[in-house]
Amino acid sequence: MNTTDARRVLETALICAPQPLSVRDMGVLFDAELAPDTIKTLLADLQQEWTGRGVELVQVASGWRFQSRPEMRTFLDRLHPEKPPRYTRATLETLAIIAYRQPVTRGDMEDIRGVTINSLLLKQLEDRGWIEVIGHRETVGRPALFATTRQFLDDLGLASLDQLPPLDSSDVQESALGRLDFEALAGSLQADPVEGDDAPAVSAAEADPHTQAIPFDEPSPDAAPQEFHDNGAAPEENNA
Repeated sequence: MNTTDARRVLETALICAPQPLSVRDMGVLFDAELAPDTIKTLLADLQQEWTGRGVELVQVASGWRFQSRPEMRTFLDRLHPEKPPRYTRATLETLAIIAYRQPVTRGDMEDIRGVTINSLLLKQLEDRGWIEVIGHRETVGRPALFATTRQFLDDLGLASLDQLPPLDSSDVQESALGRLDFEALAGSLQADPVEGDDAPAVSAAEADPHTQAIPFDEPSPDAAPQEFHDNGAAPEENNA
C-alpha cells in the first residue's frame, strides 16, 4: 500500500472511530504491515493537511482523534443552546487538587481545602470516570489514594498530566481552575451541586475555557486496583 492510500485509511478510521485510536489500534488496520514509526509519520502528515480547517487531529491520553478547534466553539454551541451544567466551587477545587497533587487521600484534599469534603462529591467524580482509587496509603486506616484517569485527560484534550497548566506557587490556586478546559467536560457532567456545600456554583462558561474537545462518552476500561506505596510520585500515564 502506498503512502497516499495508507494516509486515507488512517483519516477514515479516525473520523469514524467513536473513541481515540492508539498507534497499536491503527496498526491493525494494515495487518501489522506498517511499522509504528511509519504510522506516526503519517499522522504528522495528516495533522499538517488539516491545518487551517475547523477540525484538527490531536493526540490525547488514549490515542489520536479529530476534534473541533477552539474558534469553532461559538458556532457549535448554537446547536445546543441549553444552559450548561453548573459545578460547585468545591467540585472544581477537589478535581484540581487531585489532578495536580495525585496520588492523594481524602485527608490530603481536606488539608489543602481546609474543609471537610462531601463523600458524594468524590463519588460523582468517580462515576463520571475522571478519578479512581489506585491503591491505599500504608498508614493507619489505609486511606484510599485517588488519581485522575485517562478519561479525564481525554475529555480535557490532553495527552499527559505534563500538559496541565503550570501553577504559579506551591498551592493549588483557583486561577489554575480557569486555565483548565472544564467547559469541554460540561456537556457530559451529570452531577448537581453537592447538597450542604455552601460554596458558590460555577458554570462552565465562567471557567474561561480554551479548547473545544469532541467528547467521547465511552469510558476506557478501568484498571484493577493495585497496592500503591506512596512515595510522592504521580502515577504513570500510558500514552501508547
